[in-house]
Amino acid sequence: MSSSLTKNKEHQPVFGIIQEIQKNKIQLFRGIITAFYVFGIIGLAMPMVRPYFQMMTPFTLILSLGILLLFHTGWNRSFWIFAFSAMVLGFGSEVLGIHTGFPFGNYQYGETLGYKLFEVPLVIGVNWLLLVYSVGNLFSSKIKNDWLAAGIAAALMVAIDYLIEPVAVNLDFWTWEGNVIPLSNYLGWFGVAFILQISYRKSVFIKENAISTYLLINLVTFFAILNFIA
Repeated sequence: MSSSLTKNKEHQPVFGIIQEIQKNKIQLFRGIITAFYVFGIIGLAMPMVRPYFQMMTPFTLILSLGILLLFHTGWNRSFWIFAFSAMVLGFGSEVLGIHTGFPFGNYQYGETLGYKLFEVPLVIGVNWLLLVYSVGNLFSSKIKNDWLAAGIAAALMVAIDYLIEPVAVNLDFWTWEGNVIPLSNYLGWFGVAFILQISYRKSVFIKENAISTYLLINLVTFFAILNFIA
């Protein structure tokens, strides 16, 4: 018994060090996230340097996803299938939308988001995975019913898209036919988001992520502020 207690005491300092390292790691990357989004707001608000910051948009999306995945813990086959499916289905829905008008409406991508395949920037797949994962993570342990959680998460993604749309048009992410954002865009977003959120819920992997909510808050705040100044 005394031997077991001794071992536990020996392990406590080690666990404390590990926890401190993890805490410092979280604080470091929170600082990096905030710095990137704050500098992005400042740069995009200044016409003289705005084009340079617009060029950084694909990099910021990739960096954000990279940080998100750095704190992901459920690395298994199910996660890889989900992640690949989210990127492909999200990207595929945009290709369909660009060429047919379904499910979002009639729109075209500008040059800001970088290299295109089938007239859709490749980074759009990254954007879909980033949003589906981070929004889905909000409800992963709070709501037990998969269908309810997917519906609420999809509705939140539509609300986020509502914030993004005016900024995206102003910064040449994409443009809408007649400069009018149709209702079909939000209905289409809900449909695609719901399918991907169900995929997230049904995929069997650990859904704990220490940075996900903080990253999502920064992203939403970023577009909310730009609605007033960009």
